[in-house]
Amino acid sequence: MVTNDFNKERHHYYTKIRETNHPYYWYCLANTQARAGLTKEALQTIDMALSFPNPYPSKHKLLEIRAGLQSAESRQIHTNSPSVVMVKRGDIDGDGIKDNVFLTANKPPDSPFWKDITLVVQNGRTHHYDHIHFKNNSGYNPTLFLGNFTGKKGDDILVVIDTRGSAGTVYEYIFSYMNGQIRQIFDSDAFNDSYKYDVTYENQYKAKVISYHLREKYILDLTYKGKEYLSEIYNPQGILRAPINGWVNPLSGLYQIDFNRDNRYELEAYQRIAGRYNADSLGYVQTVLKWNGQEFGPERQSVAISGGEM
Repeated sequence: MVTNDFNKERHHYYTKIRETNHPYYWYCLANTQARAGLTKEALQTIDMALSFPNPYPSKHKLLEIRAGLQSAESRQIHTNSPSVVMVKRGDIDGDGIKDNVFLTANKPPDSPFWKDITLVVQNGRTHHYDHIHFKNNSGYNPTLFLGNFTGKKGDDILVVIDTRGSAGTVYEYIFSYMNGQIRQIFDSDAFNDSYKYDVTYENQYKAKVISYHLREKYILDLTYKGKEYLSEIYNPQGILRAPINGWVNPLSGLYQIDFNRDNRYELEAYQRIAGRYNADSLGYVQTVLKWNGQEFGPERQSVAISGGEM
């Protein structure tokens, strides 16, 4: 049962955490939550305490407490209780107070595959939790990055989830605190739907890539692929033996780079160009995106190819 004494004690430790962020106060807060029967909150607080290089009183002791709390729950609750995958601290709403940002998920004991990946933001001032769910919420190696993409006061949130499919694609989302709430402002699926291409092999050892979204054309010199590769698809005069179409894969990487050194990140998106089959890589489409106040619009686009032996 949550009492007034508990609320005063919890508020005291939250205040100390805001002032010092010392591991001791995270440990005290976890103990207070556990005594009040708030097991789920206590487990999240312990995971935060474990993120410090030198947790208090020790990593071993915190793991013991966590194990005890988990075993105290029913088997059903224990089975469905998500783990904290990653924790970051940053000022998300721009009020000058650090907020806690978590990625939580469920994972079988012997698998690197995470399911039900969820973004959790705990407001540092009000202690309120926001749980944000993704359209694609399963994958590998989910990660968090906090930084300023929009130019507003406070940090934005970038979430990346690997698919480990044959195309090497990723799920990526960006969230920003706007108009009093956390809004999604980038979605890799929406990007893939907007940026469409056509890839066509041409005579004389070339491939043409058309970018419909930017209305641009790129010509790739395929001679770097080598004689054996070229002889399979071209005759000795450099004429195609048969028509060949390739394709551009969905987003395989989205990297935050401050190109202008103005403390505001742009995004560099990578999409792999495939030739006759997926492993037949012809290069990458690279698109630099910048927040324009409404969306991440294209600043520029280019195509990069790998070098061949001299």
